[in-house]
Amino acid sequence: MKLKNIVVFCASSPGHGPSFVEAAKVVGQVFVERGIRLVFGGGRVGLMGAVADSVMAHGGSVVGVIPKFLNSKEIGHTGITELIEVDTMHERKTKMNNLCDGVIALPGGFGTMEELFEMTTWGQLGLHKKPIGILNVDGFYDHLINFIQHMVDTGLLKAENQKMILHSDNIEDLLEQMESFEAPPVPKWLNIAST
Repeated sequence: MKLKNIVVFCASSPGHGPSFVEAAKVVGQVFVERGIRLVFGGGRVGLMGAVADSVMAHGGSVVGVIPKFLNSKEIGHTGITELIEVDTMHERKTKMNNLCDGVIALPGGFGTMEELFEMTTWGQLGLHKKPIGILNVDGFYDHLINFIQHMVDTGLLKAENQKMILHSDNIEDLLEQMESFEAPPVPKWLNIAST
């Protein structure tokens, strides 16, 4: 499946050292080379700003989705293709989901984790069949990947659902995995009408 619009969840801070920002810039460049539109949280700061600035600098297209209360603090990115203002954080995620063909998480904090796992849960429930990837920059997500394996080992997560979160330390490889992703089957007793 050719991915045309990808949501990137990531930190609103740059982190320590240059590697996270550099990785965000590479993601932006690769998106433009592959004709992928960036959908992101609309901020101009941190890794969010770095990936958006990179897409714009390379002649790509960027759509930001930001809640009013954050935009009013003047952190909304005004130098992108389109900035959509919404009322709530949940509305933001719903809008981003509606605009995308897939999701990538770069390094981030609580907000990034919450967004990553909510999108994964929606996929597990059959609300979408989109690929979800983690760009594991400098081993940032090693512990999380191991913890997800621990969930399987303890019988609290099905191995087929573990495979819903793809991961790589290379953006090109991650995109290849995402383009060949097939969503696991949803149990017959669960359907969109019941969620």
